[in-house]
Amino acid sequence: MRVGVVGGGIAGLSCALSLHAAGFRPWVCEAARAIEAVGVGINLLPHAVRELAELGLADELAAIALAPQRLRYYDRAGAPVWDEPLGTAAGYRWPQYSVHRGRLHTLLLAAVVERLGPDAVRTGRRLQHFETVPGGVRAHFLDRPTGATVVEEAEVLVGADGINSAVRARLHPHESAARRHGVLMWRGIAPRPRLLDGRSLVVAGGTPGAKFVAYPIAPTAEPGEDLLNWVLEVPDEPPAAAPGHSGCPTTPTEARPVTATEAQARLREWQLPWIDLPALVGHTSPVLAYPMADRDPLPSWSAGRVTLLGDAAHPMLPMGMNGGSQSVIDARVLAWCLAREADPVAALRQYDDLRRPVLNALVLANRALGPEEIIARAAEHGGPLPADRAAAVSGRYKELSLATVADVNDRPSWTVPRPDVR
Repeated sequence: MRVGVVGGGIAGLSCALSLHAAGFRPWVCEAARAIEAVGVGINLLPHAVRELAELGLADELAAIALAPQRLRYYDRAGAPVWDEPLGTAAGYRWPQYSVHRGRLHTLLLAAVVERLGPDAVRTGRRLQHFETVPGGVRAHFLDRPTGATVVEEAEVLVGADGINSAVRARLHPHESAARRHGVLMWRGIAPRPRLLDGRSLVVAGGTPGAKFVAYPIAPTAEPGEDLLNWVLEVPDEPPAAAPGHSGCPTTPTEARPVTATEAQARLREWQLPWIDLPALVGHTSPVLAYPMADRDPLPSWSAGRVTLLGDAAHPMLPMGMNGGSQSVIDARVLAWCLAREADPVAALRQYDDLRRPVLNALVLANRALGPEEIIARAAEHGGPLPADRAAAVSGRYKELSLATVADVNDRPSWTVPRPDVR
């Protein structure tokens, strides 16, 4: 079976690897002219690391990532609010990883090229439209280097093309634009002296728009130094609409550069005793501002032989560090469903039924702050929550996302015996 994947990001490449492991022959079309190692940090939770390990990438992932051992919440003054173990320290059989997004992207691309061949990923192809044909789907792409229209056919088409998905727009043409939530995330990476014990993920502050996050993603060549990923949340001031228009800009998730002067001015409002914030900004270039945005949950991801995956299906706010991880799991479940069901339409319905209710609930939970309710409530009440209440908030979120230690360690594998290529 030929499966077409629209989007060559982490979700799309994970999908291609999962489909190949299940015996299918996917192709990937990516709108960017080249896939480059860009971006900042990303966290992969144990439930996603398990899936990448079962795809044979455990050693490669361990070589480029760091495994944080603790999640530490602090208030605006840097005083501790809550602390819990992560990954293997929490009892998972697989670690949690913090990694540079570009290095993870490169790792996945190399695996796709090695396993599927150099022609499996076609860059510079932007989806224009698609239609159902007997026995499959015909997708029309603009070939950006030449300006020509290129047609690709597949028996199943998967939209893994992000929050502004062209596939989603075709399946749900009356949906509104991505929803901004009044917060900008200023993000950057910088080489800095080791933060705390060097293996902690720290979150300081309270409600969205008044929060600082930092964690190491790789060691540097200097002893006692790591490459530190950091995020500062500030109130969002959407750019003015063009004359004759109103509302959000056409690309509401587009990043903009932040000057060092802007960043230094904002960070002067913070006094965290365990990190030198002016030096952090001084060693960061560039700093980029991303609007915090998501989309409302959909009543369906699939229509006939077309479905959605990753941020195209369930873009969510970043509470709980779950977006990228859930994309990897989507890919594995989709491949499992297609391998077990002879009828592709029925397989996509099964995938939809297995994943959509869980992810729709998670999107709404993240709007309600997810596990970061712990620090938001502490900020409101002027001190840490009782330990049992904080533990209940954290545990409830893990249960909702099917990511408790028991869920991850004990559930059956999504791996299917690999038959001859279908």
